[in-house]
Amino acid sequence: MTIVKKLSFDANCEEKEKYTLQNGDDYYDQSHSVDVEGKYTKPNEAHWLLRRIYILSWIRNYDRERAFADLIAGITLGLTIIPQSIAYAALAGLSSEYGLYSAFIGSIIYVFFGTIPQVSIGPTSLMAILTLQFCADKPVQVVIVLAFLAGLVELAMGVFQLGFIVSFIPGPVTKAFTSGTAVIVVFAQIKNLLGVRMKGFTSIGEFFSSIKPSDAAMGISCLCVLLSLRLLSQVKFKQDTSLTRRLKKVLWYISISRNALVVFFTGLLVFIWVKKSSMEAVPFALSSKVSSAMPSIKLPPFAFEYQNRTYVFTDILHELGSGIIVVPIVAVLANVAIAKAFVKDGNLDASQEMLTLGLCNIAGSFFSAMPTCGAFTRSAVSQASGVRTPMAGIYTGLIVLSALSILTPYFQYIPKASLSAVLIAAVIFMIDVAPVRELWQTNKKDFFSWVGSFIICLVAGVELGLLFGIVLSMVFILLRLGNPKIEVSLKKHESLTYVHVVPLSDIYYTGVDTLRGELRGACSLYRNDFPVVLDCTRFMQFDATFTEMLTAVSKEMAENDVLLILQNMSLKVQEMLPVNGNLRFCQEDSQLISHLQQEKESAAPQLEAKL
Repeated sequence: MTIVKKLSFDANCEEKEKYTLQNGDDYYDQSHSVDVEGKYTKPNEAHWLLRRIYILSWIRNYDRERAFADLIAGITLGLTIIPQSIAYAALAGLSSEYGLYSAFIGSIIYVFFGTIPQVSIGPTSLMAILTLQFCADKPVQVVIVLAFLAGLVELAMGVFQLGFIVSFIPGPVTKAFTSGTAVIVVFAQIKNLLGVRMKGFTSIGEFFSSIKPSDAAMGISCLCVLLSLRLLSQVKFKQDTSLTRRLKKVLWYISISRNALVVFFTGLLVFIWVKKSSMEAVPFALSSKVSSAMPSIKLPPFAFEYQNRTYVFTDILHELGSGIIVVPIVAVLANVAIAKAFVKDGNLDASQEMLTLGLCNIAGSFFSAMPTCGAFTRSAVSQASGVRTPMAGIYTGLIVLSALSILTPYFQYIPKASLSAVLIAAVIFMIDVAPVRELWQTNKKDFFSWVGSFIICLVAGVELGLLFGIVLSMVFILLRLGNPKIEVSLKKHESLTYVHVVPLSDIYYTGVDTLRGELRGACSLYRNDFPVVLDCTRFMQFDATFTEMLTAVSKEMAENDVLLILQNMSLKVQEMLPVNGNLRFCQEDSQLISHLQQEKESAAPQLEAKL
C-alpha cells in the first residue's frame, strides 16, 4: 500500500474531483489509495455464547505458564479467604460453615462466567453487615433466601442491562456509605474484642467493668500483630539485589497471610490448652461448634418451620423488606467498582459482571450460602499474586472445600477475640474522612451528601443512609436541570455590538423558563438596543416546550424591533420553528457577522433617532 504524503484541494473543480492525491510531482491514481473500508472497519462482535460463558473466550489459549501463575494466586487467595469467611460469617450472626459455603461456590462459578481475573467473589464485610442488618435474630433460612433473591435481582439487572443505575450513586455517597459500614463493623466487634458478654449497658462504667481481661489481652494483641504485619509489605531496602528481592517477596507473603496466621496460631494455642486441661478451663470466649460442614445441594428454604412457627415465602419477603433491593444494588455497586479498578483495557462489560454475580448468589443459595460480592482486599491479593485468568478460582474453591471437610472440627477452638481483631483490622482502613475537608472547600453539595449519608448510616441504618444519598443527589440534579447556569454579556466585534447569551450547562425542557427569563432580562437591561445572539449548542432533547418558548420570545422581541439570532442550531431543529421576520440562524462566526452587519445597516436610522 502506498503512503499518501500530500492531499491537494481545488475548490473550482467538480465535487468528485475536488480532492486529488499527490506525492511531489508524482500522481497516484485511486488504485493506490488507502483501503479505508478494508482496514478500518469495526471488528465483528464476539458470539453471544463467548460473551456470556466467558471461559470459552480464553480457555483455548490456556497454557502451562498461565496455569502455574493461577495455581500460586489461587492458593494464596485460598489462605486469605478462609479466615475472612469465618470472620464475616460471625459478623453476620452465622456459624463458620456458612461463610465457607459462600467462599467456595462463588469462586468456582466466577471461573466460567467472570471477565476480570482479579475479582474474588465471596463473603465480605459489606455483605455481612447488610445481612446482619436485615436478618438479625431471624432464622438462618431467611439469610439463604436473601442470597437467592439478591442473585435473582442481580441477574435481572444484567439481563436488562441496568448498569446505568450505579451511575446515579455519586462517589461521595459511596465513600460515606463505605465509611459508615466500616464504623458499624468496628463498634459491633468491640464487645467480642474485649470479651464483653452483656447485651445491654446502662453506663460507660458498666461497660468497662464487664471487660474480660483475658479476651481483651488476646484481642488487642491480635489487632496489634495484624496491623504490624500489614506494614511488612511496605518495607523497602536500600539495595536492589536478588537477596533483597527474595526477602521482600517473603515479607509480602507473610503480610498477605496475616489473617490466616493469626487465626491459626490462636486456634493452635487454644487447642494445646484444651489438650492439657479441658475446654472449660480455656479463659477465652470461643467460636461455636460446627458438627457437619460439608455442603450439600438442596433448594433454598422457601418454606420452613422455626420455633413452632411456619414460614412461607410471603412471610420471608415481609421479614426481609427493603433488603431484597438494597443488598443486590450494594453488591452490584461494589462489584462493578472493583472490576473497574482492575480492568486492563478499560473495556468492562458491566452487564456480564451483574449476570455473573447473580449466578454466584443463586448457586450459593443451593449450598446454604450467605449473600456475596467481590472483595477489594482479596482482589488486590490476586493481582499481587500474579493471577492471569479466572481459573485461579478453581484452586481457591478446592482449598475452601478441603477446609470444610478437614478443618471444621477445629473451628470451635478459634477465639472470638481473634476473629474480631481480623474484622476490625480489615475494615478500619475503609473509614475515610479525608474527603470531608476537601469537599467543603470545593463542592458544598457533595459535602452535605457525604455528611448526611454517613450520619444516617450510623443512626438509622446503612440502607437508609444509601437511600438518603441517592435521593439527595437526585434532588441536586433536578435543581440543576430546573435552574441552568446562563451567561449574559455585551460583546463587540469591530463596530458591531450584540448581546451574547450562552448556557453554561445542558438545558432540557425543565430549564426553559429560566432561559426565557434571562432573554427577557437581557433585552430589558440593554433597552432593546442591540441584537440578541443565543448559543444553542447545549440544547438537549429539543421538543415542543423549546419551540413554544422561542416562538413567544421572538414575537416579544419583534414588537421591540430586536433581532434574535440562534447560533449552532441543527437544520432539523430549525425546521420545527415558525418563520418570523426577526429570527435568524447561523453556524459559523462569519454568518453571525453577516447577519449583524445587515441588521445594523437596516436599523441605523431607527437607532440614531432613538439615541
